[in-house]
Amino acid sequence: MKEDVFNQYVERVLSLFNITKEEFFSKSRKRNLVDARQLVYYLCSQRPIQVIYIQKFMKQNGYDVYRTSITHGINIVSEKIIEDKDYKSIIQEIERVVHI
Repeated sequence: MKEDVFNQYVERVLSLFNITKEEFFSKSRKRNLVDARQLVYYLCSQRPIQVIYIQKFMKQNGYDVYRTSITHGINIVSEKIIEDKDYKSIIQEIERVVHI
């Protein structure tokens, strides 16, 4: 069930950022890809999906990430939400359309 939620979040973020699944799970550190990954980490953490599961699901798709990187990404998005009201509305829209 948690994996289904994770996959739905990934699909919504891919669509929002106009990137492919291959790009998302690549080792690229391009800003838009990092932002997309951090957003998925944050959304999952709000479900709540534990960091260890987020790490596991990322690794299953070929992207090996440290737990500290996931936690850092969650914190970055939390700060962006406070600073940017538009960012918060984007997150609410994604959460609204993800079911389960």
